[in-house]
Amino acid sequence: MREALAALADRDALIAQRDAQITEMAAVGAYRAARIKVLEAQMAAMNRALYGRRSEQLDPAQRQLFEESLEEDIVAIQTELETLKESPSAPRRQPKRLPLPEHLPREEVRHEPASCTCTQCGNALTPMGEDVTEQLDCKPAEFFVRRHIYPKYACRACETVTAAPSQASVIERGRPAPGLLAHVLVGKYADHLPLYRQQQIYQRSGVELARSTLADWTGAAGVALMPLVSAMKADLLQRPVIHADETPVALLDPGAGKTARAYLFAYCATDGPPITIFDFCTSRSGEHAKNFLGAFRGHLVVDDYAGYKALFAENITEVGCWAHIRRLFFELHAAKASAHAEPALRQIAELYRIEAEIKGLDPPERLARRQRQARPVLDAFEQWIDNLLPAASPNSGLAKALAHTRKRWPALVRYVDNASLPIDNNPVERSIRPIAVGRKNWLFAGSKAAGERAAAIMSLIATARQNGHEPYAYLKDVLTRLPTHPDRRIAELLPHRWG
Repeated sequence: MREALAALADRDALIAQRDAQITEMAAVGAYRAARIKVLEAQMAAMNRALYGRRSEQLDPAQRQLFEESLEEDIVAIQTELETLKESPSAPRRQPKRLPLPEHLPREEVRHEPASCTCTQCGNALTPMGEDVTEQLDCKPAEFFVRRHIYPKYACRACETVTAAPSQASVIERGRPAPGLLAHVLVGKYADHLPLYRQQQIYQRSGVELARSTLADWTGAAGVALMPLVSAMKADLLQRPVIHADETPVALLDPGAGKTARAYLFAYCATDGPPITIFDFCTSRSGEHAKNFLGAFRGHLVVDDYAGYKALFAENITEVGCWAHIRRLFFELHAAKASAHAEPALRQIAELYRIEAEIKGLDPPERLARRQRQARPVLDAFEQWIDNLLPAASPNSGLAKALAHTRKRWPALVRYVDNASLPIDNNPVERSIRPIAVGRKNWLFAGSKAAGERAAAIMSLIATARQNGHEPYAYLKDVLTRLPTHPDRRIAELLPHRWG
């Protein structure tokens, strides 16, 4: 009897323990469900902020910082959501990680056991292999002084003194080595670090460099590099197809004590090794494009800026940009301003699908496929526009998009009859995109000459990147070789021919 009562007591205790566990698990489940709901709401809000349409646009630099912060928050929330949604017994998913780059030097740290005798029996231990883990590490920018020593030798017979000639430098009697000059230029024009920020970074390494000194170096290097851009321009103007676009930048007006609006015109060619050249101009006048292109005779891919129109009467053929047209209809679609925007986008998407399929084909086959596949789509799209335009409300967004497309039609369809022509102006637009970040950090060009030097350096960096070269390595090599390099062989130093 006593044993039966004890068994009942044990059972009651076990039931009570299980009830407590169930209550605790229910509370944990309720907390998880509530927390998941909160996190999912936060995720939705952040995604809207990051990817949705915004009524108030941030400037590009602020927008970049804002997006970086949002992306960090989104990843943190996703990680917490995954943890909450996993069952306690489910194995944690390990993220797939890329191996650390093989070209980086390895610095080994060996971790030997505290004792080389067995902790169980006291016998000596024998090596049987090793486990290796790797961590990515970095050091702040390291400065060093490069000492150039020129031994002098004397002839005992005639007392002639002989020594190696002094090494030529871009900055005569200057202290910066080519590596430091390249570092400053890449910092300012590729990484968008103004000189005052670079000055602060160098101070943390114990190197005091006045901002005026950095500015002098930048100006001198820009002057030395200008002939390379002139040679690049000569190569560019030999290409049959050139992309063109422009973007505003600020120019300091010393007399007025404020800034005026200047422009960077961008010219790009992608048939063959890519070339991009920026041309700094004090206005948006079409005369600047006319002066730059000079005797160029070929196809010019542009948006509908009136400044280029005079060129098309002088043996230059206009090619339109379908990405620009797609943007017009996408804005209508995103604003739910017209049900007709979606059919237009579908037809444009079909044109791009065809281009993706024929990419890499030989020109004759590419032309044949365009004629066979893209031409019917274009004919149907043209008929669709002609049927819809008369019925569209004259001041509506749809009417404006249709009328603009119809006006641009001859230039838009030109690509389908020439295998060497592109469907859009995206290559040059990609080249201009970094300028939005850069112009915020440069604040302004101090003068027309400074703007021209900046445009030259950006041209070299952009073209180096497009050809797969690391900008620092390219500029360091060029700045090292330039002072003694023969002018007749300057083509060897151009970024699309370098290496």
